[in-house]
Amino acid sequence: MRPTFYLKNLAVAVAAFSVASIASAAGLDRSGQDITAFLQDGLYAEASYTYLDADVTGHDNAYIGEDNKAYQQGKKIDDAAESYDFFRYGVKADINDTFSVGILYDEPFGAAASYSGDNNFVAMGDRDAVIKDVTGNPAYSERVVDNVVIPTLQKKLAPGNPQNLSPVELQEAKAQLTGVITAKKIADAEEATKGEGTNVEVRTESITAILGMKLGENKNFQVYGGPVAQRVQADVKLRGLAYGPATGYTAHISPDQDYGWLAGVSYSKPEIALQAALTYRSEIDHNLPIFESYPLASAASGGALPTSRADSIDITTPKSVNFDFQTGINPTMLATAKVRWVPWSDFAIVPPLYTGVSKAKYPEGLPLVSYDKDQWLVELGLAKRLTPALAVTGNIGWDSGAGDPVTSLGPIDGYYSAGLGAKYNVTENWAVSAGGKYLWFGDAKGQLPTKDIVGNFEDNDGYALGVKVSYQAK
Repeated sequence: MRPTFYLKNLAVAVAAFSVASIASAAGLDRSGQDITAFLQDGLYAEASYTYLDADVTGHDNAYIGEDNKAYQQGKKIDDAAESYDFFRYGVKADINDTFSVGILYDEPFGAAASYSGDNNFVAMGDRDAVIKDVTGNPAYSERVVDNVVIPTLQKKLAPGNPQNLSPVELQEAKAQLTGVITAKKIADAEEATKGEGTNVEVRTESITAILGMKLGENKNFQVYGGPVAQRVQADVKLRGLAYGPATGYTAHISPDQDYGWLAGVSYSKPEIALQAALTYRSEIDHNLPIFESYPLASAASGGALPTSRADSIDITTPKSVNFDFQTGINPTMLATAKVRWVPWSDFAIVPPLYTGVSKAKYPEGLPLVSYDKDQWLVELGLAKRLTPALAVTGNIGWDSGAGDPVTSLGPIDGYYSAGLGAKYNVTENWAVSAGGKYLWFGDAKGQLPTKDIVGNFEDNDGYALGVKVSYQAK
């Protein structure tokens, strides 16, 4: 007698809780862009909610010197990662035994970070402390700079070189004067934003329409594809001495919607509950309205740039490849695997005013956010049907991260994870699923676009909880 593999029950159990990544674990990846709802048998619909809470703490950098890679443990940074949640929905239906259609909604990319406390990522508003820190001279204060340092340097640089300084001495005096004036302007920006911490929030939403066509004598093969509509918005605030002249920078990127596409191929063998799918999602180019405020922009650019400007910004969300696999081990047990690749090394956020100011020192300009490496995600799981109504699942995972050091707006270098989930059939067609996942984050140093190390983040973790309601009818 041929064994029966309970694919319907087990497949939904495995999907009971699937969180591919967490904010900035690798780039901005969040939902993992799962399409398994479309791969279910018959008429299928699901709605899921996921809540994630990460604990990301560390210390700022107390080092003062010329080596931008050097690090000396400074003041404590309390939890910089904000909790967040997101929804996913999916509906799939068979037109006939050959064609299927589906609609999926998810929130694929995002970031949520907020610094607080007494550290270099919060504007403290202490003008003398700022001047001492920026100039690296503990003897300086605003009074000393105004009444002694600046007048002395101005005399040295008076027209005609009355003190007969050598070219090297003149250059040193110019650099010192520029330094103390910049320190005063940074103190102005710090005072104007006193008490505010560095903050970033990025949210995206995607709707994917899919048309699938089954091929072969037994309809084991399926090709599928369709358009993707994606909406992006973001807010960024840089505060504190960690950002130097960029402290006080604020950017608001207004929502915008643009389009890409998805394509894939799958193979199934129901008698052993085998299913494999390879899915490609295209990158999506966005042109979004942006308003930037940069208090030191005029001073840093020699008056060439304003301190605030409304403009537009080009952002391209990355392409991705997902591989989903499952197969029956015995009539009541299923093994699963998921592999995901996202080329975050191709991604960058390049605000026009921020980048324009950076060109005074870096001719090619600096992005606000970029990554050094691509992301790889691997998850392995098992699902077990305990009773006709109840199935449980467990999985382990690894995320490579997108580089270390990494942007200070998301200082995590990947993670390891372990999760448990369960699915209960309330009726023949309706089911409720729930699960949880624990994540151990990789240690990372936070860096600026200039590659200066500004913090160190170690021994951090997080957890995720999810619930799903699903309906399936063959």
